Amino acid sequence: MLILTCPAQLQRLEGTLRRSLPLALPVYGAVMNINRGNPGDFEVAVDSWPRFGAVLARRSGEMPVDDCYRNMHAAFYRDLGAYRALLETPGCLRWDTAFHIFGLQEGVATVSQAIAGDKDIELEVSEYYTYLHPDPSAMPEPRLPTGVRVDTLSPSDVDLLNETWVYGGNPRSRRYLAEVLGRFPNICLRQEGTGEAVSWALSDPFGTGAHGYTVPAHRRRGLMRAVTVLAAGRAQARGFPSFGHTATGNRAMQRLQEELGHQRLPGLCRFVLHNPSLGRAGP
Repeated sequence: MLILTCPAQLQRLEGTLRRSLPLALPVYGAVMNINRGNPGDFEVAVDSWPRFGAVLARRSGEMPVDDCYRNMHAAFYRDLGAYRALLETPGCLRWDTAFHIFGLQEGVATVSQAIAGDKDIELEVSEYYTYLHPDPSAMPEPRLPTGVRVDTLSPSDVDLLNETWVYGGNPRSRRYLAEVLGRFPNICLRQEGTGEAVSWALSDPFGTGAHGYTVPAHRRRGLMRAVTVLAAGRAQARGFPSFGHTATGNRAMQRLQEELGHQRLPGLCRFVLHNPSLGRAGP
């Protein structure tokens, strides 16, 4: 296993991953962020260099034992055997912690399942559709309802985010959201007068459009449509692909993205949570 730290190597890896899109999207987004100041304090591990068979993007430093929000990894492989060997390399992962690995290839889940069986580790696998827009500049101009203005979220909004996020509601999710809010671009719409955030979308260490939400009292006003268009345009302006993961049962968001020209990628994105019981324990 090698940790790539040389800027020239990381630039070369970014170019290689670009040629492997869309399957490499989450790792590609992480490497793009690393190469642009590394706001998420991430690193990438490869099985070998320059000819690699597998890449794992992860937060650098010691993995917290019980924080599956901070312990988020994205994977891409060109050789399934190399990917499993990378995960089993001593020092690559702490198997006694709660952590996620996700990616757009089926082997991301099957390798975790195989290793978990050998190590008697619990797993939970969640499946999502991934949508990618081929050209955000072709999206229609957003139409904002009267009384709504474009803004960004502030640290004071973190409790609202934590309360409304389906995976939030605890101190660890709040810390994670505060960190993402402070380190990566976001966009929100605010109600004039009150300043209330009524619709928003964040981006994360993997370059993903994430945590999109509209306050229930303000739905059916076209707010999420506007947020989606604005966020995609800003991602494109920064040179990032415009993509995100949508729950397979969230038909409303699927319809919206398809109407705006997003393309649903073949297959599923699988988020694999290792040691889920540990991940839910403690504060």
